[in-house]
Amino acid sequence: MIEILQYPFFLKALLTALMTSILCGLIGSYIVSRRIVFIGGGITHTSFGGIGLGYYLGINPVITAAVFGVLSAIGIKAASDKADIREDSAIGIFWALGMALGIIFIYLTPGYAPDLMTYLFGNILMVSMTDIYIITGLSIIASAVFYFLFNEIHAIAFDEEFAKTQGIRVNLINYTLISLVALTIVFNIKVVGIILVMSLLTIPQTAASVITKNFRTMIFLSIIIAVISSFSGLVISYYFNIPSGASIIFSSVVIFVIIKLFYNLRRKKQ
Repeated sequence: MIEILQYPFFLKALLTALMTSILCGLIGSYIVSRRIVFIGGGITHTSFGGIGLGYYLGINPVITAAVFGVLSAIGIKAASDKADIREDSAIGIFWALGMALGIIFIYLTPGYAPDLMTYLFGNILMVSMTDIYIITGLSIIASAVFYFLFNEIHAIAFDEEFAKTQGIRVNLINYTLISLVALTIVFNIKVVGIILVMSLLTIPQTAASVITKNFRTMIFLSIIIAVISSFSGLVISYYFNIPSGASIIFSSVVIFVIIKLFYNLRRKKQ
């Protein structure tokens, strides 16, 4: 196993996986606790509109996708809070709009039409140092937000109405966190792909919630499970020559199943 650590691309992939695990561990714990996992899928697919716009305008599609992602996240939250639209309905509307705009912009783009499927699966083995710097910077920002606002985030995640009675600025924190969710998804799309981002935002957190109901502990366990899943998935992909993203997802599901079975057996014995 030591020989694979000699390859620079593998070390970059490991570093990216570590930073992504920290970022998704933090953000994912919030969306799983709030039971708004579906909003991640909505932001993800809405960002396709930004990707298409980027190609149409001839600029970096990640930049326009980030703008689309943040605006859609804020739009979904505002629509559900102020426009008397159910959150799942708002997500569906923005989801469909983003996909439609992405297809339209790609169709209108002159020349070769890019393959948007690359954004579904990404390639963690092909990350650049710029990608690593961006994800690391976003991880630091997210860590700082959770460090300084942990009590407020904890209160909102489990009982938003109670948080309001305590004078917590619920709307401001909600919009900040939902914007972080959007940026986490968008800036990881090209690097590790939509499917892997969504799995790292949900599977480790769900596994951690089986072990503990403590929010702080859940965050740390989510990060640890995500790191183990990423490392084992990368090793499996190297030795069996299979896609790294799929290997990481498979590893995380296996870990979840093992944890779930272990705790189910433990409860039966008690």
